[in-house]
Amino acid sequence: MTSVAAALSTRDGAVVLEAVGVVREYRGGDGAVLRVLAGVDLAVRPGEMVAIVGASGAGKSTLLQVLGALDAATAGTVRIGGRDVPASDDVAMAALRNRSVGFVFQFHHLLAEFSAAENVAMPLLIAGRALAEARARATELLAQVGLAARASHRPGELSGGEQQRVAVARALAAGPAVLLADEPSGNLDHQTAEQLHDMLASLVAETGLALVVVTHNASLASRAHRILVLEDGVLRPSRVAAEAS
Repeated sequence: MTSVAAALSTRDGAVVLEAVGVVREYRGGDGAVLRVLAGVDLAVRPGEMVAIVGASGAGKSTLLQVLGALDAATAGTVRIGGRDVPASDDVAMAALRNRSVGFVFQFHHLLAEFSAAENVAMPLLIAGRALAEARARATELLAQVGLAARASHRPGELSGGEQQRVAVARALAAGPAVLLADEPSGNLDHQTAEQLHDMLASLVAETGLALVVVTHNASLASRAHRILVLEDGVLRPSRVAAEAS
């Protein structure tokens, strides 16, 4: 189990990621205010997978960026591991993000000149961890995602699904409390996507990691403990999920 997730999961009722009344507004070139998020409330616990669905342009990626401290909320509060995201302090925001959040995007963004193991180790090396420790952690994580035999391969020598698995391993390198995934299988064929979906669900079940995934893929959403719809700037329980239960 990852270190932060393990610590949090020992506390009954712990909430690893929380949003309270989160608003995100942007001001256009004409001075008009566009409200993308209009008071989002969310609480995610260790070992829970939450899928966020909704129409294109509803603000799902914006929400994920605010939840992961990549973007600051206009109003409201985001807490990661019980700590408020310091929206007015970019340095503190980055430190909390790098320590407690892992990100997986539709495109893997691996460094082409480095091996799979080196890509996974990179966040730890940037954080100042010892080379031996970073290498050991990379080896452990690549085995966890089923790529132990591909550790020395560069991204160009890996399939699309393998590259995305490396990206997942890299996102887990620092032992985050929560993993945020934005259309993680959106660039994969059906069979490869299903394998990735199975792996993500297994990671949640086996490690106690909290996972919030934005997706249009019904198969991935169906693996979640909860499906929430972002509509009119707020999160609501999915009607489909409610009817199924």
